Amino acid sequence: MKKFLAILLTLLLVMGLAACGGNSEEPAEESTPEAATEAETETQAEEPEEESAEAEGGVLVVYFSMTGTTRGIAEKIAAITGADIYEIKAAQEYTSDDLNYNDSETRATVEQKDPTVRPEIGSDPVSLDGYSTVYIGYPIWWGEEPRIMDTFVESCYFDGKTVIPFCTSGSSSIGNSGKNLAANAGSGNWLDGQRFSGSTTEDELRGWIEGLQ
Repeated sequence: MKKFLAILLTLLLVMGLAACGGNSEEPAEESTPEAATEAETETQAEEPEEESAEAEGGVLVVYFSMTGTTRGIAEKIAAITGADIYEIKAAQEYTSDDLNYNDSETRATVEQKDPTVRPEIGSDPVSLDGYSTVYIGYPIWWGEEPRIMDTFVESCYFDGKTVIPFCTSGSSSIGNSGKNLAANAGSGNWLDGQRFSGSTTEDELRGWIEGLQ
């Protein structure tokens, strides 16, 4: 009997130990988040540098007008071409008396007789930077450009620019005025100029401009 009890106790002890062993679970392996790499912290795509578009050559219309006729043509040319516009103003403004063709002592008559005269410009200086085409307009006085136009072109640098003279008059042609301005400027690609009357239409000007290209 004692031997039987000893065997039974041994079996119970073995069963108890087995039960304890089955309940002991190994701790689950901890899942640690991957450390962010330096590359991952800088994953923002680099935006391509914005390429600055090369500025296209602009157009400028320069004009001198005493009676308003040349101003009207200049404004139409600017509207057709989308150009900026600049008015040359004399420091001492001209009057109708200055343009009396019948008086040899009037201011304009005296100036036009002397090709070395350079009337002072009163308007603020204009920069030609950014312009590839420059229209230059003026009236015809005594068969030539007003001397103030010589003042202007001699004060500017036209290197690399196309310069297009135009003039207004009742009947006189453009004559040598464009060539005179080109010679006094000493730089730029000067095209042959054109004479217009005050009644020249926008369509006529557009046809002339398109023919220059």
